[in-house]
Amino acid sequence: MADSSRRDDEALGMDRRIDRRDFLNGVAFAIGALGTGVAGGAAAAPAWPQDGQDYYPPLLTGLRGSHPGSFENAHALKDGDFWSAASGISDTGEDYDLVVVGGGISGLAAAHFFRAARPDARILILDNHDDFGGHAKRNEFWLDGKLHLLNGGTLEIDSPRPYSPAADGLLRSLGVEPVALAEACDRPKTYPSLGLKHGVFFDKETFGSDRLVTGAPSRYEGQGGSWGDFLAKAPLSPEARADILRIETAKIDYMPGVTSDEKKDRLSRMSYRAYLLEIAKVQPMTAAFYQTHTQGEWGVGIDAVSALDCWGFYMPGFQGLNLEGRTAPRMSFTPAGYKETGGSYVFHFPDGNASIARLLVRSLVPGAIPGGDCRDVVVARADYGRLDRPDNAVRIRLSSVCVRARNMGDPGASRGAEVAYARADGVYRVRGKACVLASWNMMIPYLCPDLPEPQKAALHQIVKTPLVYTSVALRDWTAFQRLGISSVTAPGGYHTSFGLNWPVDIGSYEAERSPEKPILLHMTRTPCKPGLPEHDQNRAGRTELLATPFETFEREIRRQLGRTLADGGFDPARDITAITVNRWPHGYAPEWNPLWGQVYPPGEAPNEIGHARFGRIAIANADAGAAAYTDCAIDQAHRAVGELLSL
Repeated sequence: MADSSRRDDEALGMDRRIDRRDFLNGVAFAIGALGTGVAGGAAAAPAWPQDGQDYYPPLLTGLRGSHPGSFENAHALKDGDFWSAASGISDTGEDYDLVVVGGGISGLAAAHFFRAARPDARILILDNHDDFGGHAKRNEFWLDGKLHLLNGGTLEIDSPRPYSPAADGLLRSLGVEPVALAEACDRPKTYPSLGLKHGVFFDKETFGSDRLVTGAPSRYEGQGGSWGDFLAKAPLSPEARADILRIETAKIDYMPGVTSDEKKDRLSRMSYRAYLLEIAKVQPMTAAFYQTHTQGEWGVGIDAVSALDCWGFYMPGFQGLNLEGRTAPRMSFTPAGYKETGGSYVFHFPDGNASIARLLVRSLVPGAIPGGDCRDVVVARADYGRLDRPDNAVRIRLSSVCVRARNMGDPGASRGAEVAYARADGVYRVRGKACVLASWNMMIPYLCPDLPEPQKAALHQIVKTPLVYTSVALRDWTAFQRLGISSVTAPGGYHTSFGLNWPVDIGSYEAERSPEKPILLHMTRTPCKPGLPEHDQNRAGRTELLATPFETFEREIRRQLGRTLADGGFDPARDITAITVNRWPHGYAPEWNPLWGQVYPPGEAPNEIGHARFGRIAIANADAGAAAYTDCAIDQAHRAVGELLSL
């Protein structure tokens, strides 16, 4: 049995030398390493790898996102073990006008807004990761001498509602004009011009046989296709084929004699899966075909998303219900926004919204990223050694996990905030006249145990959605060309979707157009446990991600691509040249779900109670706005800074 498994791994290429190292900065991140702190006295934080000339985390592969070393101290703090392992706190003697905890877009935006109001301010930004940007993570590859980029987290400039004046103003101050950029840079017809379409991989474990079926209609890619032709090739029973054709194309009122408002209320109280099985009366295999359709947006399957929200997100099966197009009271943020306003402008940088984070860093730390506009920032190489220099007005200190934030004095008359952070070599203390916690909100009760109990209880209710964005470097993409596909959904797959890198040309960066050349593949996985309430699924998925080693991810990636692309001549041992797994156990900020959450009066939702200012400490991050969008992160930073400036 062991020999058979070894042969299988060799066939997949698990023994091949590829770029897949895990990055640990060469430092032991064990909690026991915290015993070097010395209480009291001024001791400037020692030099760190980010200050070195060769430090450049965007190039790192292997297990990224919430990488080893970025979360262990926080987990120890949550579990109550951290301070017993730390021998003391070293006072750096540093004083700032503002200390920001969290170097993602919300934290960087908070520094931006504060400096706009107080240009002479000195600001320190702390982040637990080895790179700035938070979820706006950049994956950078050099393949055959050419730069290739993918988003390791936040995908694009997009929101269910138009950007606010604050968020839009920040983009414009950085030179980002999304509409003009989309018209000039996006190349959505690249793959269709090569005859490539969307495909669905039916796996034998779920549907009885392995089969890739091409030509699936896809509204996301603007590709046509006939449901009849597609279904004729699918390994489904005649009944399931008829079900899907009916759900996709028929105009049937499954709730006759009921008003539009009453239908919407009913739909808000049942899952999309229940709607398909109990109202539309489809076969279980039909429900299996649709099960993962909602995972890319909500991180859970159709069993945990309301039918009303799926209607609002233009999923099929409602076209005969004659529902009025306006939003409804029990819709969640995303579908309600799209129904109400049609959404915001949309633009996708090659590295996702990492380019926005880089533009913010460029504006905050002169000289850290060369160039002068939003086009050249895409190919610029950041100089991490400039981020934390003593003479900077704004300093960005990476690999620094906040473990305490407290007011100096009574919160009602606080003189400022004291912030402690852990690096592997000790625990350090800095002070600021004010503090913005732009970190994951569920950690804040552990950072600030003095918060009022109702506020801590509200923050404890925030459960983020786990997800995985995987970047795979391929030797070439001729297998995709032979199969006639550019993207695939896999209802039963380990990754539920994957596709060739989105083609964008911007500045000197050009997308790959030759199938004989290397390219990046983007794969998405949202671990969940169907049948449980949404947040229980999120917790189970988080536990799974933290327990899954890189070897397991790699094996599943190779196995899935090998099975899916076999008829195109794809060989996972030969054709995969690098893998980066961006693991986010705490991924999307949660939005209200009508199936599982109660309706709160204005101002009484957990995120609203949770983000209340506490003395000189204000709270930002997209969690505080209960919406996993970049404009929400920016808006929450603007609110938090405004609260502090009003003191």
